[in-house]
Amino acid sequence: MNRIIRLNTVLSVLIFCLAAFSCVPNKKLIYLQNLEGNEAIPEESMIRYEQPEYRLQYNDIIDIQVMTPDDIIESGFNNSASSSQSSMMMGQIASSGGDVYYMSGYSVDVNGNVRIPIVGEVNVMNLTVEDVRKKLEVKLKDYLSGEFYVRVKLGGIRFSAIGEFRHPGKYVVLQDRMTILEAIAQAGDLSTVAKRNEVLLIRQYPEGSKLHRINLTDRHLIESPFYFIQPNDQLYAEPMKVRELGSGVNATQTLTLITTSITAVALVLNLFN
Repeated sequence: MNRIIRLNTVLSVLIFCLAAFSCVPNKKLIYLQNLEGNEAIPEESMIRYEQPEYRLQYNDIIDIQVMTPDDIIESGFNNSASSSQSSMMMGQIASSGGDVYYMSGYSVDVNGNVRIPIVGEVNVMNLTVEDVRKKLEVKLKDYLSGEFYVRVKLGGIRFSAIGEFRHPGKYVVLQDRMTILEAIAQAGDLSTVAKRNEVLLIRQYPEGSKLHRINLTDRHLIESPFYFIQPNDQLYAEPMKVRELGSGVNATQTLTLITTSITAVALVLNLFN
């Protein structure tokens, strides 16, 4: 009996130690804090963020629309004649996880060109969408004698979220700009055991790709060039070491597993005494 009591005592201490080391402090879970050693940013203060104008790269998709006055008179400024059918189609594609502009947009090839009807190939590498609009207006003057209207937009923002996200996957968001927090929200937020202070951002540049470490717990993130997501960004969230404890998804499940195992061992020992 004394041996069982000693065993229970040792196991109780072991459970307490595991619980202590398995707990994730709130400080590791809270976004946008005033961290020690950094200049504090008071709440309600104006924070100037950096948003460099995005320049097109390989694998981007742009949406181009050219309208003449006759088109506008016939269909309206919003092209209402086909807007209902188009909205239904985009909704069906988006709900199935597809890319709504893959079939209708213009993809930038490896040489930085898009192939447009009548005009042919146009190099858009490293240009902004406004630069592309102006370039197309000049080229279309050779084919259209009257007035016309050109609209160029990014075909949504594509990004991937992998690792310790609640809903990892590839996403397409039909917006002109999106913050990294919005991207995380799109993927269902980070799990409890994700390293919020060391999220890896893989960003595409004309020369290649770069790896950046992002600290989501630092309020100065808003001032950084990584606060806004760019097309083709990839986010990877690594797990904390807590994730390695036992077979549970989190510390609570791990401790439940340990407690169940200890209870089973104690019952077996009681049977032999």
